[in-house]
Amino acid sequence: MAKLIRKVFLLCTLFALTLVGAGCGKQSGDTVVNIGYQVIPNTEAIVKSMGWHEETIKGAEVKWHSFDSGRDVNTALASGSIDIGLLGSTLVANGISEGLDYQVIWIADVIGANEALVVKKSAGINSMEDLKGKKIAVTFGSTTQYTLLGGLKANGIDPSEVNILDMQPPDMLAAWTRGDIDGGYVWHPTLQKMLDDQGQILITSGDLVEKGIVTADVIVVRNEFAKQHPEVVQDYIASQIRAVELYRNNPDDAIAAVAKEFNITNEEAGTMMKELIWLSGDEQASSQYLGAANQPGEFSSVLEDTAHFLKDQSLIKSVPSSDAFKNAVSGEYIEKVMNGQ
Repeated sequence: MAKLIRKVFLLCTLFALTLVGAGCGKQSGDTVVNIGYQVIPNTEAIVKSMGWHEETIKGAEVKWHSFDSGRDVNTALASGSIDIGLLGSTLVANGISEGLDYQVIWIADVIGANEALVVKKSAGINSMEDLKGKKIAVTFGSTTQYTLLGGLKANGIDPSEVNILDMQPPDMLAAWTRGDIDGGYVWHPTLQKMLDDQGQILITSGDLVEKGIVTADVIVVRNEFAKQHPEVVQDYIASQIRAVELYRNNPDDAIAAVAKEFNITNEEAGTMMKELIWLSGDEQASSQYLGAANQPGEFSSVLEDTAHFLKDQSLIKSVPSSDAFKNAVSGEYIEKVMNGQ
């Protein structure tokens, strides 16, 4: 009997050790970094396709979460369900104004022709003036709403003269296909799908940069997570810098990565990526953009100006002090990576 008990004990012990050894690869005490992304052909798309975060971020499990718009990313950041997120600068200005505790750590792209107002060729819209009375879709709170309203204002058109509808990109495409809307201000790949279906571009976000309406897709991190895991954030930024270098030095490889990630052709991916402005780590850590540690760059002023515009349009209730925006912009992690720290 004693021999049988010892045998059962040894078998149970061996089974338990086998279970531990065959675990999911991460023990319960390991860090998990939850990343929110969107279908935008920028640095994050390259990194995700290449698996660089999984390779570079040491001692942490990477989990990806897909979102249709930055509005949903803000909600997830506010709830703490994601730690790092990609969203438009307009939503960041909104989030800072609402008191969300995060900071901008990377500019994934400066928006150029990648976002545009596409209209039906049959709608008779050939100028901004022709938008009066038309049904134009846009994702409320996004960079596209900001640029649409800015474009209308720049052309002396009251937004109330245009029937502006709130739609997420998938819903916008469906409404376009049904013929329910005359146009939409949106980004790729929805933009390209609308262009392919009897659409034409009226204006792009790149056109509006000349009028002082600057937008970008940026990456933010929750301050609580950054304080607890600064090394994870630094590793994360290293992959972003690597993505810009790949696009600049080996564009074909970068384009192929995005094409694979979004299941589109290399030609389509290349066209979309060329419509964005790609900033290197050195450029982003300069005073023109994010700046250095404790020395926020001019991008904080862009966010503050955006917030004032949103308040003027009654899209937010109030705008905090300039310090709130300065504290929410930091090139600290970029600087550390570039200096090999």
